[in-house]
Amino acid sequence: DPRYPILIPDTEYSKPYYKKAIVPLGKSNEEKIANAINRLLEEDPTLVYEYNEETKQQCLSGIGDIHLDTVLNKLKTRFKVEAKFEDVKIPYRETIKKEVTQRTRYKKQSGGHGQYGDVLMEFEPSGDLETPYVFDEKIFGGAVPKNYFPAVEKGIAESCLKGPLAGYPVVGIKATLTDGSYHPVDSSEMAFKMAAITAFKNGVMDAKPVLLEPIVNLKVDVLDKNTGDVMGDLNKRRGRILGMNPLEGGRQELVADIPLASLIGYSTDLRSRTQGRGNYSMFFEKYEQVPK
Repeated sequence: DPRYPILIPDTEYSKPYYKKAIVPLGKSNEEKIANAINRLLEEDPTLVYEYNEETKQQCLSGIGDIHLDTVLNKLKTRFKVEAKFEDVKIPYRETIKKEVTQRTRYKKQSGGHGQYGDVLMEFEPSGDLETPYVFDEKIFGGAVPKNYFPAVEKGIAESCLKGPLAGYPVVGIKATLTDGSYHPVDSSEMAFKMAAITAFKNGVMDAKPVLLEPIVNLKVDVLDKNTGDVMGDLNKRRGRILGMNPLEGGRQELVADIPLASLIGYSTDLRSRTQGRGNYSMFFEKYEQVPK
């Protein structure tokens, strides 16, 4: 059926391409929706469910917006579950562009033993956007005892889970412990961990933090007559056309790198531009800095 184009099965990422996050309305619907969705998945093999651990969204993928609207209607009429659809959140990342040195002293006194941890940290780009952080230490003379190094690294690791710029995971950062001080009584692993967390937060904000967005490799299969219109639309969506491959039956395959954020609602738009005769597949390519 040309109204429901099938994806090109050329990569393992080819799935039903219309994806939305489903949100139950109210506490009672939260408890019922899981069972209802499981029933629908058993009945409909073209419906795909995915829980995104990072964005905490329950996502449903289908063969078009009409398909998902039908799912929403079935949830309401058959299972008495009220829900709505939202756009899928984009998994942005954060990183830094320059080197900084940050000194932080964590000190707390509340009767009895206090808390004391002092670190001098260097933060710089690691060049590896696939790894959250690289930790190193260059301590001389026992300024910080070795048994506190793991606590400092733990503070860095926890900080990378939620960056200070916009709350997204941090990648591509190298953190080096170069100096510090300790108290023989009041120092503890917790104190050095908290010092590292504060140093990370302040240091990253001084190191030209930037937002990164996921770029996907997109392949669009369209009729020859639709090529110009579809290509122009991809350019407006910040896509970079990489090439065109002729296909059988008077069709062309357009290949482009494009931000994932620009493809929200693309399936509906493509179907409209091609009278239901265009389809596409995509897979993750890399992360790039978001334009200002």
